[in-house]
Amino acid sequence: MPAPTIYPTLRYRDARAAIDWLQRALGFELVAVHDGENGAVAHAELAFGAGIVMLGSAGGGDTRLDRGVGCASVYLAAEDVDALFERATAAGGTVMRALEDTPYGSREFSVADPEGNWWSVGTYVPAR
Repeated sequence: MPAPTIYPTLRYRDARAAIDWLQRALGFELVAVHDGENGAVAHAELAFGAGIVMLGSAGGGDTRLDRGVGCASVYLAAEDVDALFERATAAGGTVMRALEDTPYGSREFSVADPEGNWWSVGTYVPAR
């Protein structure tokens, strides 16, 4: 059995547009996409370094998981935070927290994607 791991899962009204935005704005790589009914995305996986985020169309997958869109917050640990800030804002990300150095030694920012989910990016890596 594999070691326990966390995989954030988000729902979008327009999952295909979200996939495109995450690739352009934050540099995610598409791993898999499985089509649902009527053009919906039943399930998609995008990689950021060693991490994976899963997403799908609201109403296009398991409806037990559809608790709304635009209400998630995900943190990405990265090295070149300044470059990702430029990339994310150039792709239309709404700045929710400006690029800053934190008291705990991280360089961070937060942007909202086109559907309102917050993507925070920083140099801080949680210790285990």
